[in-house]
Amino acid sequence: MSTNLKQELNDCYMYGEIISQQGFGPETDITMREMIKFDLLQYLAYLLDTQDGTLYPELSFINSYLGEYFTSERLMRFKYDRTENEKFATNVPRSFTYFANADLSGKSAYTTKGFSKSRNLYNIFLSLGQTFIACNSQVSQNEIDRLTSYTGMIEKFLRDHHLFEAGKGPIKVTGTPVSPKKSSDKSKNSTIKASNPKAALEAMKGQLNKEEVSEEDVTLEDLMAELNELTGLEEVKKEIKTMINILKVKKLREERGMKQPELSLHMVFSGNPGTGKTTVARLLAKIYKCLKVLPEGHLVEVDRSSLVEGYVGQTATKTKAVVESALGGVLFIDEAYTLTAGKDGKDFGQEAVDTILKMMEDNRDNLIVIVAGYTELMKEFVDSNPGLRSRFNKYIFFKDYSGSQLYDIFISMCKKQEYEPNEAGKKHVKEYLEQLSESRDENFANAREVRNYIERAIARQATRIVKLDEVSDKQLKTLTKSDLTE
Repeated sequence: MSTNLKQELNDCYMYGEIISQQGFGPETDITMREMIKFDLLQYLAYLLDTQDGTLYPELSFINSYLGEYFTSERLMRFKYDRTENEKFATNVPRSFTYFANADLSGKSAYTTKGFSKSRNLYNIFLSLGQTFIACNSQVSQNEIDRLTSYTGMIEKFLRDHHLFEAGKGPIKVTGTPVSPKKSSDKSKNSTIKASNPKAALEAMKGQLNKEEVSEEDVTLEDLMAELNELTGLEEVKKEIKTMINILKVKKLREERGMKQPELSLHMVFSGNPGTGKTTVARLLAKIYKCLKVLPEGHLVEVDRSSLVEGYVGQTATKTKAVVESALGGVLFIDEAYTLTAGKDGKDFGQEAVDTILKMMEDNRDNLIVIVAGYTELMKEFVDSNPGLRSRFNKYIFFKDYSGSQLYDIFISMCKKQEYEPNEAGKKHVKEYLEQLSESRDENFANAREVRNYIERAIARQATRIVKLDEVSDKQLKTLTKSDLTE
């Protein structure tokens, strides 16, 4: 691992020399190699969480990777002089500005891995930061948060200049976005629906079909590109990236025989309907597989009807079978609060909860459970049982979409179904979705509202064009203002 990282660092220095020769280096006596090294040094000092005891692991790391010898006193002085101010964490390192200018010039070719040279430099910052955090006796949440925030700031800079995603050819001067590698259609839908008693009974018989997994290898790069393509959800994306950093640091420490921090991957997804909770859960299951946290990476989606029966003993059997179908992957329980809603003592939801908690304990390394639902109701659900509180301590909140985000979702859904609103239709939809967003209530279903709206528009379009004697391809695809008016 360390040898590969050192080689990648040397490759980055080489790329810096290349762009300098092309005229994109600093107009000073400092070389690009020295600038990259200094930017990395500041970055590592910024990540360092001050703690009692020796800084020997960190000092040794800096000497090994950057060839700089620091004493503890000098490193701490450097840290506070250079990085402990508001500007540092919000300013892109200078080396990235030179790399970006070279990439956008059209003179800079992709690296052998298909990345822009700017993205290659980003990869070094991310990998070096993860390895640095893993080198000491403990990992603090502050270090992880700083790593995620700082690399996220650089990632945004690269995305704004369309330099982040992998590509296949020369970078254009215009900075045209490079399309990310797409995963296969099959890999996008590995969700097992078990939301009715029949499906649960099939699971009990061992016949609950998992979707066929594509033979094509789906990489973490593919999955992160798919996550980043989702409309909005910025805080959710940041939380997922933080989790990935934690898991990568944990893996590095494991490889070095170091003590592993206690980490629960069970989660609570809270928010209103249609905010992307199931979609993110599906991606997260695949991400866990890529990181070798889970062997299968499939998602089994259930609700109360999949787990609870009306007679003594049946609920435990039914729940056990459904949970077994999720082993190796993620069990996603939607509207989980309904399991503890019964107050009259005759409800069997608690039996399902008890069965799930026992199976979570028995399969700690082979099952992750995500519970989801309305924010306040999910708090009540978790607080209803000490076992739930101890296992579900990670909350991710999914915000409602704004009017402009709903419009982006509308356009995306139309494209997937090969429909296109005309200009008058687009203007109407923007205004309509903005009004819909502003007048939302607790029953507003976000993306589901948009999906239902499109279905009604398609029905109106069909009623309109079926009366025509001849219909062109364009007419079949076009949604007019009248089609889109409720």
